[in-house]
Amino acid sequence: MTPYPRAQRAATSIVGAILLVVAGVLPAAAQASDYGPWGAPTAVAEVNTAAHEGCPIESPNGKQLFIASTRGGGFGKNDIWVAERGKKSDPFGQMANLGAAINTADQEFCPTPLGGGWLLFVSDRTACGATPGMNPPVGDIYITRQRNDGTFDAPQNLGCVANGTGPNFVGGEFGPSLRTILGVTYLYFSSTGPTGTQHDIYRSVLNADGTFEAPQAVTELNSSAVDQMPNVSADGTEIVFASSRSGNMDIWTASLDVATGLWSAPVPVTAVNTSEPESRPSLSGDGKRLYFGRGATADIYVSTRAELGD
Repeated sequence: MTPYPRAQRAATSIVGAILLVVAGVLPAAAQASDYGPWGAPTAVAEVNTAAHEGCPIESPNGKQLFIASTRGGGFGKNDIWVAERGKKSDPFGQMANLGAAINTADQEFCPTPLGGGWLLFVSDRTACGATPGMNPPVGDIYITRQRNDGTFDAPQNLGCVANGTGPNFVGGEFGPSLRTILGVTYLYFSSTGPTGTQHDIYRSVLNADGTFEAPQAVTELNSSAVDQMPNVSADGTEIVFASSRSGNMDIWTASLDVATGLWSAPVPVTAVNTSEPESRPSLSGDGKRLYFGRGATADIYVSTRAELGD
């Protein structure tokens, strides 16, 4: 694919304009640092239950952990929950449901906190091109914001590719990750795309006028297998995602060549991969923790690494 294309549209998008504001409150990308190897992962015991937990991701400051879970006490089939802690060395506290403003009787998953109360997530409440009763249901990427009083704004769909208003295809989207890289703001995600077959990794440029470029497949990251749920590091130079290219759903990673704007050939994160399926990896804001789901009845795990020179 063409490295980091810039946009040329003149139309405007309210949601895109919101995202431009959001991009301005994201943590400033620090200079990429060298890290040691990932350690053996451990279960995040304080957040796991007998239900299905997945889609783990820290807030940018590391003091919240967002997940999707089918545990009881929710509003639907799969809800978004959050736990808090006082400092990054503390265990997380009790999980709290984000409430009816976010969660519905349908599926909500892949939360992505952006800082400043902003939150991206995926929901199949209403999807681009979906018809009532579509099976399986498909999800679109939404955005909302939590106010100082704890209430959430009504979630807004980022818009549909078919209408020229957003990144969502008719097929399902997973794992949104918003990053400004080399001066351009991108939304990375995975989708079944225009063909509706299996997930590949895409990115959509957010233009200065608030519109989105049509999503482009990130060909150097994709394979003939399922490649999904990407998460890009805070400095934009590292990506992790889940892929079945080895015959099992595992975590893979790649690095950005800032000279060419292309990602390196993906390699498996062998320290965390097992014969069980691993899913939706995410990097902490400081790059020292890697969260993911594991197992058919998933639990949340975390692996840590040291920053060289600490």
